[in-house]
Amino acid sequence: MKIVPALLTDKPEDLERMIRQAEGFCGLVQVDIMDGKFVPSKSISAADLAKIKTGLELEIHIMVEDPSSYIVPFKNAGASRIVFHYESKEDPAAVIKGIRAQGMQAGIAINPETPVSKVEPYFKDIDILLFLSVNPGYYGSKFIPGVCDKARSLKARKDRPVIAMDGGLKSDNILVIRDAGVDLACVGSGVYGRGDPAQNYRALTEKIA
Repeated sequence: MKIVPALLTDKPEDLERMIRQAEGFCGLVQVDIMDGKFVPSKSISAADLAKIKTGLELEIHIMVEDPSSYIVPFKNAGASRIVFHYESKEDPAAVIKGIRAQGMQAGIAINPETPVSKVEPYFKDIDILLFLSVNPGYYGSKFIPGVCDKARSLKARKDRPVIAMDGGLKSDNILVIRDAGVDLACVGSGVYGRGDPAQNYRALTEKIA
């Protein structure tokens, strides 16, 4: 399993600070985008991200009602992968097609209450399946352990996409997440919450080794 720092903020200056810190200890980050409608909170925009030049690989997790309108702006901001929510207002197949048309990898995220069966028809078309292990949109939300069962149900399948998990991932549950078959652990406050982000990241990486 790989630890992926998750960046969630509504302040452009904080986003740049977190990106610059991440440049020192990893090659991939997830940037969380919220529209204030699909989830109550609102975050930075594609325009904010576009102002920050970085060599990091950027995965964008868009918690928004209309994901198609975010594809080109984030492509132009440097994204290599966009992960959108199955629960958004748009047809998932159309969104996947739009992401692919821009030469990016595509992923689907599902909220804790959404069953895996809803997204199985798209497995052949996506690179990553992101399980939300919290109710989305709030920094530092409480981890929902039952979501690990979803990962376990796919662990041995040959036709599955990369499995990611996001929300409430910390040192005290990271081994359970790894053992459930998760490939990418997206960690926000567990890296950026307290102390030095680089040390927090390395401690998590060492724990799962």
